[in-house]
Amino acid sequence: MGNTAHMGAITALADLLHSENRPEATQTAQLLASLGPSALATPGQSCPFHAEMCALLAQSPLPAAQALLQGFAHIPWGTNPVSTGPAQPIFAVAELLGDSAPITALNLRMGLFYQTANAYYGLHDHPADETYTILAGSAHWTAGDTTTWKKPGDMIHHPSMLPHAFRTGRQGVLAMWRWSGDVSTQNYRMLDDPLVPLAS
Repeated sequence: MGNTAHMGAITALADLLHSENRPEATQTAQLLASLGPSALATPGQSCPFHAEMCALLAQSPLPAAQALLQGFAHIPWGTNPVSTGPAQPIFAVAELLGDSAPITALNLRMGLFYQTANAYYGLHDHPADETYTILAGSAHWTAGDTTTWKKPGDMIHHPSMLPHAFRTGRQGVLAMWRWSGDVSTQNYRMLDDPLVPLAS
């Protein structure tokens, strides 16, 4: 795959970040867009959810989803930046920008997140401010005391330490995420959640 495909994906993600209209999102977008096609020039890691993610992206009405589908081979799936989270294999993460990501940044993180169909990622929080943008699929999204159905194009902002969780239905969800502020992963916490059985 040539430079055009993954450069198109980078440009599409940068455009979405600009649309968030927060200074830290604009900074992330500018850094992402400034790096050119070499930023994701190396083919990404294989992922067990490859077929499901591509099918989901193909159904999305968003131009960014179609651009990601064209550049999919260069997405580094499996580089989860946090060491805690659900033990079962229900999700995949590709960190694109961060301290150990393909695009180096010390005070920002951004990437992609996929969660399988009929799966629940329980309540958790972290010091970083976070914004998700739904690219494909849909999910019930809990942020604080509110749960709403999110679909392609929806943007969800989590201020620092706001508990949040997501549940998918008959299809999975694929989203872009962005962190700013305290982007360390050391204080990422899974929280007590009545919907998650306690480990025995």
